[in-house]
Amino acid sequence: MQKLSNRYFVMRHGQSEANIAGIIASDPNIGCTAYGLTETGKTQVAESIASSSNITANTHILSSDFLRARETAEIVHKAIKGKYPLHFTEKLRERFFGELNGQSDDHYQEVWTLDRDNPDHHEFGVESANEVVARTAELIGVLEKQFSNETFLLIAHGDVLQLLQSWFQGVPSSEHRQLPHLNTAEIRSLNTAESPD
Repeated sequence: MQKLSNRYFVMRHGQSEANIAGIIASDPNIGCTAYGLTETGKTQVAESIASSSNITANTHILSSDFLRARETAEIVHKAIKGKYPLHFTEKLRERFFGELNGQSDDHYQEVWTLDRDNPDHHEFGVESANEVVARTAELIGVLEKQFSNETFLLIAHGDVLQLLQSWFQGVPSSEHRQLPHLNTAEIRSLNTAESPD
């Protein structure tokens, strides 16, 4: 991949009510207003940002507009006394899981198995792995055109960030589950030579 002009970090949202319920909450008509952070999730976010030296007041924060990500972004922004306004974007929304929405999160594994064989599949009406890569990489492209030597924190969801990470590392999207899994509230550098904290 080409050399990037900015530094990029990602953060998965803190533990959410959907995580506790064990359900897939990927429909924006529901996820943007429901299934926010649990109290544990809020604590996870606060502790994670407190232990990160790379995310400072000068960091630009872009977040999914789903409630669990939005609440995460607000906690981070307040903690770092961010000088730039929060920016919420559909490009970082949860991967859409179609007819599996509202069902048990055990179904994730079925989708991931299909991803490995065909990253363009739409089984169950899901958004394909390659479609997620395309929309998140498009966001990076826009930021690269508009900024230079800036630091960005992208706050989103597990699958979305796994897939974006695969693009950064030049790994086929079919292998996104082979990359280290992002825990709730974990911060990770996408610039491969960068320390995560």
